[in-house]
Amino acid sequence: MHQNGRVSTPPNPSPRRAQVQVRRAPKISAFLVVGGLFGFLATLVVTSLFPADPLVGFVALLGYFSLFGITAGVLLGAIVGIALDRRSRRRARTIDAEREVTEQLPAEGQLED
Repeated sequence: MHQNGRVSTPPNPSPRRAQVQVRRAPKISAFLVVGGLFGFLATLVVTSLFPADPLVGFVALLGYFSLFGITAGVLLGAIVGIALDRRSRRRARTIDAEREVTEQLPAEGQLED
């Protein structure tokens, strides 16, 4: 409200035009997590194919070799994610967009500055 007690009217929005690129980009973090999971599963399969040393144990061997398997899986996931990201950049479309900027009115019950 203004000082005269009347409710103010919202200001006229000012449209802005710009050209923007639209594309479907993959989430790289999802590729990293899935790659790490596949790396762990591959390590589990490979470790279980060979007999474990009774002095060390299967779980300790799996934990040690998982360091290498998960790292390799995350690396492969990153490579696949980056390759798909580059592919999506080539398929990007340029479109005209209009942006309207308006001032936010104070909510009911809030004081104006």
